Amino acid sequence: MGLSAWHPHDRTTWLLETVWVLVGLPLLVLTRRRFPLTHLLYCLLAAHALVLAAGGHYTYAQVPLGDWVRDGLGLDRNPYDRFGHLMQGFVPAVLVRELLSRTSPLRGSRWLAPLTVCACLAFSAVFEMFEWAAAVIGGHAADDFLATQGDVWDTQWDMFCALIGATVSALLLSRLHDRQLGGLTGPGGAERRGLTGPRGAERRGPKRPGGGARRPSRPAAGSRTVPTSGSRPAP
Repeated sequence: MGLSAWHPHDRTTWLLETVWVLVGLPLLVLTRRRFPLTHLLYCLLAAHALVLAAGGHYTYAQVPLGDWVRDGLGLDRNPYDRFGHLMQGFVPAVLVRELLSRTSPLRGSRWLAPLTVCACLAFSAVFEMFEWAAAVIGGHAADDFLATQGDVWDTQWDMFCALIGATVSALLLSRLHDRQLGGLTGPGGAERRGLTGPRGAERRGPKRPGGGARRPSRPAAGSRTVPTSGSRPAP
């Protein structure tokens, strides 16, 4: 974030693009003990922060990596903005899925995936309203923040990219995410729900009296027992 804030293209645009990182990073630090997240989610959030930091520094329409892709593929516009909105669906999908799995009865439900995708699409729509408000208030000064690059359908493309990102994330990462959720010890983790022991081993029921000794097995039907010394043979 320090490099991103060093002489950005436009200070206001940088702040608007990176405010999610500036707010989210302290929250992650403050809640890492009480509500730890999965390693998958931490890695995805870090990757998304880098995407936001680069977009805030250069503006999404002028990121050099996007210019190289545009020139190499002969595109009409810098595609970094589209990539940013793909990430806007791909990463929050895991975040929403984790929160729903750990704080609601939806874990294991067939509704978890569609509700996750719908939540990401709703967030993308709210973000587009935020961009619209910035355009109304800032006028042409908000052009760098909007990064429409002359596309009249940019708003619809942004939401569509977020939808695709969330759907792909739900399809590709659900199993890996479930495995990592099973190893969590915080709220909603497997240990907290009593499904596993302290090291992830399956927790068994209460032991039998006497240290769990096994009962002697009964002799098979038709077999004869050999009398021991001092015992009276059966007639």
